[in-house]
Amino acid sequence: MLRRAGLCGCFGLCMSVLTAGSAPADEVTLKAVGAFNTSAGVSAPFRNFIDWVNENGKGVVQIRFLGGPETIPPFELGGAISSGVVDVGFAPHAFYANILPGAAMVKLATNTGQEQRRNGCYEKLDTLHQERMNVKYLGRTGDRIQYHLYLNKRHDSADLSGLTIRVTPIYQAMFGSLNANMVNTPPGDVYAALERGAVQGYGWPSIGIFDLGWQDHTKYRVDPGFYQQDVNILVNLDKWKSLTDEQRAVFGEAMDVAEAAEANNEALVKAEKKKHAEAGIETIELTGDDRGTWLAAAAETARTEIAKSDAAAVELLIDCLTSAR
Repeated sequence: MLRRAGLCGCFGLCMSVLTAGSAPADEVTLKAVGAFNTSAGVSAPFRNFIDWVNENGKGVVQIRFLGGPETIPPFELGGAISSGVVDVGFAPHAFYANILPGAAMVKLATNTGQEQRRNGCYEKLDTLHQERMNVKYLGRTGDRIQYHLYLNKRHDSADLSGLTIRVTPIYQAMFGSLNANMVNTPPGDVYAALERGAVQGYGWPSIGIFDLGWQDHTKYRVDPGFYQQDVNILVNLDKWKSLTDEQRAVFGEAMDVAEAAEANNEALVKAEKKKHAEAGIETIELTGDDRGTWLAAAAETARTEIAKSDAAAVELLIDCLTSAR
């Protein structure tokens, strides 16, 4: 501890030095945009993350939420975070695959975000985002939530010939290998496409179709599910580096809280599938050779497609995405 005599010429000088050295940083506010409608269930982890930061970061750091896809088109959000137009974003890897194709490997994960921190996978993903995208990768949400094909007409085969399916880069290669006709549109256009009959189905996670009203034109969910949902919380790297240790710590703690909450996802999926049944959405359970073809197409096409653009990332990530430690 500093003493008033000997170390300083006077009490006033000592106090001014102490104050200058220990004063808290000025509160900083970061701008945030999400890739999905704010009210959608898939956006809940981001809403909770922002709320936690704003409650626990008072006087240190705050987040000003600007909106969802009405603010920045979903497939442009990755570039906006990378360039600093947006400070914080919430988007799946598939929505910025044009910038960082290898990060799409995360959809093949069989472990959780917390396990990926323990086994070193998080650091690898963070390094990829920083070096290739100018983005700090805080972490992901979506543990235990798989994707499904939803249809408005019955189709009991893994061969999707004759169906036009709305896709995103997440499952485009898979459905293409199974002979589907494909249309790539933002989520906001799917309802109209179903209503017009322009598509007979779409890929989507096991939760969320009721948020978008798609159950109105959905009669079937195809099982088994495939891949694991990933929607990531990202911060522009230049902005991240400009923050103090105290400010970055608030974000780190908020991400810890978000990842801990992922343990609830299994119950959310169970409840959502019950709602599917109550809404009259039937389950088509692929069995036998069709099931094998379905799951093989998911795994093989993903790895092959990603390797075309980023073979190094495939080799870097494949093992740590499938091990618990």
